[in-house]
Amino acid sequence: MPGFTPGRRWQPPYLPFKREPFDRRALATLEKTIKGPVFGCRMCGNCLLQETAFICPMECPKGARNGPCGGSTAEHCYVDETRPCIWYKIYDRSFRLGREEKLLEVLPPLDWDKTGTETWGDVFRQVRKMGTGKVISGLLFKPAKTRYETWDEVFRTVREPEWWQGDNQYHAPKYSEPASELEKRLKAGEFVVTAEVAPPISCKTEKMCKNIELVKPYVAAINFTDNPSATPRTASWACSALAVQQGADPVMQIAARDRTRVGLQSEVMGAYDLGIRNILCISGDSMKMAPPPRGRMDIIDIDSIQMLWILRRMRDENKYLDGREIKTPPRYFLGAAASPFASEPKFQAIREHKKVNAGAQFFQTNLVFDVKHMEIWLNELAKRSILDKVFILIGITPLKTFKMAKYMNDEVPGVSIPESILSRMEAAEKAGNAQEEGVAIALELIDEIKKFIGQGVNGLHIMAVGWEEIVPRIITEADVLPKGFVAPVAPVTTG
Repeated sequence: MPGFTPGRRWQPPYLPFKREPFDRRALATLEKTIKGPVFGCRMCGNCLLQETAFICPMECPKGARNGPCGGSTAEHCYVDETRPCIWYKIYDRSFRLGREEKLLEVLPPLDWDKTGTETWGDVFRQVRKMGTGKVISGLLFKPAKTRYETWDEVFRTVREPEWWQGDNQYHAPKYSEPASELEKRLKAGEFVVTAEVAPPISCKTEKMCKNIELVKPYVAAINFTDNPSATPRTASWACSALAVQQGADPVMQIAARDRTRVGLQSEVMGAYDLGIRNILCISGDSMKMAPPPRGRMDIIDIDSIQMLWILRRMRDENKYLDGREIKTPPRYFLGAAASPFASEPKFQAIREHKKVNAGAQFFQTNLVFDVKHMEIWLNELAKRSILDKVFILIGITPLKTFKMAKYMNDEVPGVSIPESILSRMEAAEKAGNAQEEGVAIALELIDEIKKFIGQGVNGLHIMAVGWEEIVPRIITEADVLPKGFVAPVAPVTTG
C-alpha cells in the first residue's frame, strides 16, 4: 500500500506511447521509483497531488479526476468493495488540513501524449522560466503569502495546461435569452416538474412516443437516460430528437462513461442541429453494474465536471477543446446530477459547487426519500452561496414494490431509503396494495419538499422507472401542475 495514498494500486503505471529521449526516460524512472511507493503514482503525466491533499486521484477505478461519483461512501468504493473510495479519503484529508477550497479548481483530463512520461521536467522548466533565484527566495525567505504564491505559480502551469485553463471561479452564462422552454420557466420563477421517459430496449419506439404524449402536458421537460446501469438502450440523443418532433422539450443525458472528448463535442453539435437544447452531464454508472461481458472499468476519458467545462467553453467562448474557433456555436441549458445522500453533505456541497463553477445551470438530484437529510444538504449549499446560481429539481420516484425499494436502498449508489418507508412498503406488499402505498409515499414527500420553495428548491424531477402512466396522477394530486395547464382531450373512440 502506498505511504500517502490510503488504497492499493488499481493498475500499474502507464507506459509512454512514444520513444522518449534517454534523459527523460531516466528522470521518469527516478520519479516512478520515488512516487510509486509513496503515492501509488501511475505516471499520468499531469500530477494533481498539490490539489488533492497528496492522495493520487488516479487510484479511483472510474478515473474521476475532479471529485467523487454519486456512489461515494465512507465505507468503500462501489466499483471495488475491497478498497476505500479514494475521493472520500481526499475530501476527508482536505477538510482536516483546511485545504478543502483547493478542491474547487476544475482539473484537466489526461493528455495521453504525456501519459507514462515524467512530470518533474515540467516543474524544472517552469522554475527556470520564473528564475531559479526568485523561486528559491520566494519559497525560503519570503512571508507565508509569497511562499504560497510562488509555489502555486510553479505548479499551476504543470497541472493546468494552456489548452485547459481550469480555475476555481464561477462563470456566468454569456447569453441572456433562455435556450430552452425548461430554462424559460425556471427563470420565470415557476415551480417546474420534469419527468423521465425510459428509452426502449428495442427499435420499436411506439410505446416511448405514446409515453411522451402522455406526460408532455404535465411537465416542463422530458428526460431521457443514457444507458443506466451500463446497459444498452436506444440512444438518449435519438429519443430526444423524437421528443422534439412531438413538440416536447427534451433533456438529453450524456454519460461520461461512454464518451471520448472528441465524441462529446461532436455529439452536442449534432444534438443542437436536431433541436435539443437541454443537456445533462453525468459520470454514468460503472460497468460494474452491467451484465457480462463487462467493458473497461478502469478509466474514463473525461468526467462529468470536465464535460461541463468543455461544453460551457464551446457555448460561451466559441472554442473547441483543441482551441479551434466555432463560428456558429451551439447554445444549450447545461445540467448535472446532484447526490444529497452520497458521502457527507459538506463533501457533496464542494462537489456541487465545483459543478456550478464548471458550467452547471440546473441540478436533477438523485432520489430523495429523507427530506430532513435533504435540508442538511441544502444548508451546506447555502453556506457556499451557490443557491442563487443553480436551479435544483428534487428527484422523486413512486415505489411499485417492496423488492424495488429494497434493491434501490441496497444496490443503487447514492440512494438511501429510511427504514420507516421500507417497513411501510413491506407491509403494503403483504396487504396487496404496494403500488398505492408507493404513490402515497411519493405524494407525502412532495408535500414536504414544497415547503422548501424559495429556499433552494425550484421543482421536481419524477423518475417513474418504466411506470410513466402514473406521472399525470402524481403531478395532479400533488397540485404541481404547470402554469397555464390545459387538460389533454381524451381520444374519441367509435364503434
